[in-house]
Amino acid sequence: MLTFGMTGGGGFDPLVVLLLALVVEAYVGEAKTFFKAVPHPVRMIGNLVGFLDRKLNRENRSAADRAVRGALVVIFVAGLACVVGWAVAWLSLNHPWGWIIEFLGLVALLAARGLYDRVRAVAAALMNGVEPGRDAVRHIVGRDPAGLDGPGVARAALESLAENFCDGVVAPVFWYVLFGFPGLLVYKAVNTMDSMIGHRTPRYRAFGMTAARLDDVLNLIPARLAGLFIVFAALFAPAANPLGALRVMLRDARFHRSVNAGWPEGAMAGALGLALAGPRAYTEGTVNDPWIGDGHAEATPRDISRGLYLYAAACLLNAMGVAAIVMARFSL
Repeated sequence: MLTFGMTGGGGFDPLVVLLLALVVEAYVGEAKTFFKAVPHPVRMIGNLVGFLDRKLNRENRSAADRAVRGALVVIFVAGLACVVGWAVAWLSLNHPWGWIIEFLGLVALLAARGLYDRVRAVAAALMNGVEPGRDAVRHIVGRDPAGLDGPGVARAALESLAENFCDGVVAPVFWYVLFGFPGLLVYKAVNTMDSMIGHRTPRYRAFGMTAARLDDVLNLIPARLAGLFIVFAALFAPAANPLGALRVMLRDARFHRSVNAGWPEGAMAGALGLALAGPRAYTEGTVNDPWIGDGHAEATPRDISRGLYLYAAACLLNAMGVAAIVMARFSL
């Protein structure tokens, strides 16, 4: 008879490791002290992508040539991530202490607490004025915050909170549950490539096309799950509207420039009675997107705090889903 959480090879069951990592990451966050001594996995992936970008994405090459090279970069980086992930998973399942490496990797690659802290910092900074708010939100958005007013800063923080709930919490858990550590590491590799080279700028329009499209595919289901988690979380959040969250998500998600981001952002907007998205400025230019939600656009630091409460409840629901799967597996 196996001990709860143990496998026949002497290692820990992957879902038990995931559940432990979700709990620990919620407490310790990014573990910055640890990763001063040990390279962070995402940073290592980013360094590799940056090196390949400099070597292969040169302006004197044709768009077709750069597109092929960009696709090869995706295949190489994702394949390497799969091999490394498989090795870590094998060690975790077959060595009594191998699970520790996988556990540390999970804590590093999950981002629930880190995202919460960064968005909370925006709310605190915005209480001291627009300029401190702009400086704080600069760390979590891809747009230029220089022209944002106070409500614009608050909306940007909430939009980032909703979108990154998918990228940093739901999607990593989803792909780990399906394919273990290799699935998670491949997802993070693709997501990192998308954030670095998946832009609609002249430099990356061809080279980053494969990374951007693959990231869209990998987030199709997680984004919709993230939206549903926010809808259900609104049942437990003060002054949140679960029916409004569901209605706006289903109605307005398709209006977002991203095929995925509109789902969690729509749920967030409807739950809080706000209007999110709309016209926004990015480094590649201004986008005149329609508003998501039929509430007001004058978001405040208090709205950020309400969104953080909703986000924390949604993260708890996500973890409870993992716990339910673990209990079901060990009750069979």
